Amino acid sequence: MISLRNAREEDFEELADIGLRAWEGAMSRIGETASMRGNARQAFRNFTMSAWLTITVIEVNGQPVGWASRERLDETISDFWIDPPFQRQGCGRALLQSVEAEMVHQGLEKAVVQTHARNNEAVAFFEAEGYSIHWLTVAYSPKIDRDIESVGLSKQLIAPTPEPYGPGI
Repeated sequence: MISLRNAREEDFEELADIGLRAWEGAMSRIGETASMRGNARQAFRNFTMSAWLTITVIEVNGQPVGWASRERLDETISDFWIDPPFQRQGCGRALLQSVEAEMVHQGLEKAVVQTHARNNEAVAFFEAEGYSIHWLTVAYSPKIDRDIESVGLSKQLIAPTPEPYGPGI
């Protein structure tokens, strides 16, 4: 059974491990994990330890299998990780829908996410969920101490209200 909940402070180590495994799975297809693993491990630990209040956890039968964060509680999904054995089982979709519902509840009109430009599986997942690519960049990532090619995707969550025009307004 799939369930969603807010992270708890004591979850940080387990969530860091899930994030690292998911990151390694994605990066192994790109071919850049070995030299970055140590920095990535520390980045996941630091993040989940300090930002647990912004993390939504997805569980299967009471066991955490993924998490997402909106680090600044704005329209940006800063982290989105599903443990590789639980990918392609609906966990990512359920987690994303939960995060998007919270954003709509807050009155945010769109969701934004970025991923490695060559992470084809992540890009395809977000596109299948209604996201569109809006930019491509290369920027330094302090979390893993190197330049990263990224793509930014966004999705309109609330339809914009059309501005009235014409006579009689």
